[in-house]
Amino acid sequence: MELLDAIRRRRTTNGAMLPDPVSEEHQRLLMEVAGRAPSQLNSQPWRFVLVENRATIDAIADISGGSMTTAMSNGTFFERYKPYFRFSQEEMERRRDGMLFDKLPAPLRPFTSQVFTSRGQKLMNTLRVPQTLGAENRKLVAGCPLLLGVMLDRSEYRPGELSSFYSVFSMGAAMENIWLTTVELGMGIQFISFPMEVPGQWDKICELLAVPDNLELMAVYRLGYLPPEQRRPAIDWSSHQRKLPSQYVYRETCRTPQTGWDEPLQP
Repeated sequence: MELLDAIRRRRTTNGAMLPDPVSEEHQRLLMEVAGRAPSQLNSQPWRFVLVENRATIDAIADISGGSMTTAMSNGTFFERYKPYFRFSQEEMERRRDGMLFDKLPAPLRPFTSQVFTSRGQKLMNTLRVPQTLGAENRKLVAGCPLLLGVMLDRSEYRPGELSSFYSVFSMGAAMENIWLTTVELGMGIQFISFPMEVPGQWDKICELLAVPDNLELMAVYRLGYLPPEQRRPAIDWSSHQRKLPSQYVYRETCRTPQTGWDEPLQP
């Protein structure tokens, strides 16, 4: 049940990480577990770049923070992700996905009732909420000791062809190996997503990382050690943030939901 324990404790790290460098031993381990992921015909389409250079991390932090400010200011973030916002505990318990608004960053909480209105957007901009959130995002990225760029070989990743699906599928398996290993190493990990939200910003990161033409930069993550009290968080058996098996598992055909599995297995 040790693997089950690691899976249940897997988290996205939304807060700060320790500034301590990630040991070379742990970096090597993370890369080894990634390389042991399955791939179509053993193609191993993934490539990784580890970044510890402070100037590069700071530059990517600037891009990430600025991108968040832009996406929050022009309303594209709320328009794109409004299907995932939940406005009541009842809705969260019923849907068991998305994000409950009381879990959002504090500067956004006063605007829950009008976040999708033009008036609410103007008010947030007037109060410089996007700038506040962007500054917090920049601080989180700049405060981590290690960035991980994840790339795919373009000879395998060819959008529109079946090989592209296989490549993305394999990359997902590699990243899940990394993610679960960070749990056991007392580390945190988080996807740096906002540069993808604003045109042109992702290209800047590609330039900083000197990504060659034969590779496609797919994602960038921040990693680092967590404070001791956060390394093995208690499992919240009453969590309403994950769907129940009866909501995503079917038996024999897709007409029959699986029943009797909604209570979690005990370790």
